[in-house]
Amino acid sequence: MLWAATGVAALGFLITLEIAARRYGLPGPITCQVQELILPPKSGFMLYAGLALTMVVLSRRQRFAAAGTAIGIDLAFLLVRWAVGAKLTDGHPFGNGALWVMLGCAVIAVTRRTGRERVLMLKGVGLGLLLVAGRKTGDTWLLITSKTRPTVLDQYVATADHALGSPSWLVGRVLTATGPIGAHALNYVYAQLAVAAVVVALYQLRHVAVERRFPGHHLVRTFMVIGLLGPAIYMIFPVVGPVFAYGTGNAHWASAHLWPETPPSAPWAVADLWPDTPTPVGVPHHMPFDRLTPRNCMPSLHTAWATAIFIHSRKGPRILRFAGTFWLIATLVATLGFGYHYGADLIAGVVFTVTIEAALRSLDRGWDRSGIQLVAYGATVFTALLLSYRYLPMEMAEHPLVFGPLLLLVMTSVIHGYVRTTTQWEPKPAPALQPEPEPQPETA
Repeated sequence: MLWAATGVAALGFLITLEIAARRYGLPGPITCQVQELILPPKSGFMLYAGLALTMVVLSRRQRFAAAGTAIGIDLAFLLVRWAVGAKLTDGHPFGNGALWVMLGCAVIAVTRRTGRERVLMLKGVGLGLLLVAGRKTGDTWLLITSKTRPTVLDQYVATADHALGSPSWLVGRVLTATGPIGAHALNYVYAQLAVAAVVVALYQLRHVAVERRFPGHHLVRTFMVIGLLGPAIYMIFPVVGPVFAYGTGNAHWASAHLWPETPPSAPWAVADLWPDTPTPVGVPHHMPFDRLTPRNCMPSLHTAWATAIFIHSRKGPRILRFAGTFWLIATLVATLGFGYHYGADLIAGVVFTVTIEAALRSLDRGWDRSGIQLVAYGATVFTALLLSYRYLPMEMAEHPLVFGPLLLLVMTSVIHGYVRTTTQWEPKPAPALQPEPEPQPETA
C-alpha cells in the first residue's frame, strides 16, 4: 500500500509539473522522459545508473541479459543515427537502451510475474525510474523558479556571508587560477553526483536479490526527499548565486568550454565583482534578475546530496568511505569555486540533509522522543538560519567574529546531535559468552 500510494503521489506530482511547464511553453518532465525513448538522452549516465538500481532485484544471469540488451539497443540507435546523419547537439549517444530495458522489466513484471516476485520487480523498476524522473523533475522546478520569482535575495545572503569570510570569492580565485584542467575535473565531480550516489546505494542494496526484499532505509530515499523538498525552499528564498549576481555568469568559464553557450546574465548583476573583488558591506535590497537563471542556491542541494552520500558511505568498506569523503570535499569546493553558492548556502544544506536523514531513520525505526527532538532541533536551526540570512545580514557582516563561529557552531551542534542519537539507535552487540572453567582434578 505504501509503495502504491507513493507511486500515485509521484505520478500526480509529475502531471502537475508537466502542466506548469506547458504554461510557459516548454516540455515538462513526462514529455522529456518520453522523448528520450528515441532522442539522444540528456544524461546517459543517469539512465544507466537507474538501470543499475533496477537490476538489484535480478539474478546474476538476468543482470547480464539486461545489461547486454541495453548496450545492444544503444548500438542499434547509434548505427541508425550514423546512417541518417543525425547530429548530437545536446545529449549523449547512449542511454536509450537503459530506459527501454527498465520499461521492459516493468512489462515482464506485470505479464510474467505474480505475487511477491511481481511486487519486488516493480519496486526495482520504480526505484530506477524514480531516479531518472527526479532529474527531469528538478529541471522543471528550476524553470518554475526562474519564471515565478522575478526578484532574488542575493544581496542579503552575500552580506550575511561576510561573517564566514565570503568563501566563494576565495575558492573562486583559486579555481580560476587552475585553468581549464581544474575546472573540468571539478565539473565532472559536480555533474556526476547522482552516479556517485548510485554506487553507494548499490552497496546498500547488494543483498536484495538474495533476500527478496529491500532494506527499510537506504540512500535513494534520502536523495529523493532532498530533491522533493529542496526546490520548495528555492521558492521561499530565491537566490541565483555569486557568479550571476556579482559576476558575468557562465561567461566567466567560457574559456574552459564547460557548458554550451548560455544567454548573458551580466546586465542583471550588481557589478562585475566575483571572484576578484569582495562585495562592500551595505544595506541589502531585493534585486530583479532575468527569467532564465534558476533560483537554486538556498539551500545548496549539491551540498545536501553530497552530505547524504558521505553519511551513507560510513558503514561501507574503506574504499567506499574514502570515495564518500572525496565526493563531499570536491562538491563543496566546486559549489564555491564555480560561484554557484555562498558559504551560507552550504551550512544550510548540511543542516537540511542531517534533519531529513534523522526524520527518515526515525520513520523507519519508529518515532520516539529522541528522534522527535532531533528532527525538531534540526528544523528549528534550519529555519533560524534562513531568518537570520534574511533579517540580520547587516549585523552578521558587522560582527563576523561573533556570527561566523556561531554559524559553524549551530551546524556542528546538529551534526553532533545526529551522531549521538543515531549511535544510541544502533543495536548493541550481544556479550560474548565466557566459557565455564573446567573442573580441576582433586589432589591427594
